[in-house]
Amino acid sequence: MALQPSLRPLVIAGCYEAPHTLDIFLDYVCPFSAKMSRAIDTVLRPLVENGGKYDGKVKVIMRPQVQPWHATSTYTHEAGLAALRVAPEHFWQFSRVLFERQEEFFDVPVSNLTPLEIREKLAEVAASVIPADKVNDFKELLKHKSGHPNGGVAVTDDLKYTIKFARQNGVHVSPTTLWDGLIASEISSSWGQKEWTEFLAHKVIV
Repeated sequence: MALQPSLRPLVIAGCYEAPHTLDIFLDYVCPFSAKMSRAIDTVLRPLVENGGKYDGKVKVIMRPQVQPWHATSTYTHEAGLAALRVAPEHFWQFSRVLFERQEEFFDVPVSNLTPLEIREKLAEVAASVIPADKVNDFKELLKHKSGHPNGGVAVTDDLKYTIKFARQNGVHVSPTTLWDGLIASEISSSWGQKEWTEFLAHKVIV
């Protein structure tokens, strides 16, 4: 599937030029997305990278999927895109840490926090992953634009792109997966080695 050049680090497994594409739409505060993120690391990456059976044949793209019924979904995805911009080589590592700490950003734990406090908390997560000299840059990207009371932050346009991409493809919930551009409804966050191996053996034709 198409990918805006500035968002190329969303290719989290496999090589960018691989002919097959597995798009996985994930929400940082969705428990099923967190489960899927673990499978990406433990099952998919070994299969599509570093001499794995499908190395050079399949790439995996994480598609940020904002789900507005989760109160902090927008804030967490802004943070993910900020991490991608200032430290692209650490984007997936940041994402995995955020998935593992997602309960800190569930509705009740943040119910008494202001947006600025939520963003500061996300900066603390980033500081545990990205280089120390990039943390201030990360924070700057999450500050409101000056001169406009409703202009968003520096990564708002990237966020809009990811949301528009999901909407035009009819993606409503996470995790949703696309195989070569078509929704693969059979894929589940509960899949392990057996299911993914069988799926790829059936789908990969190069």
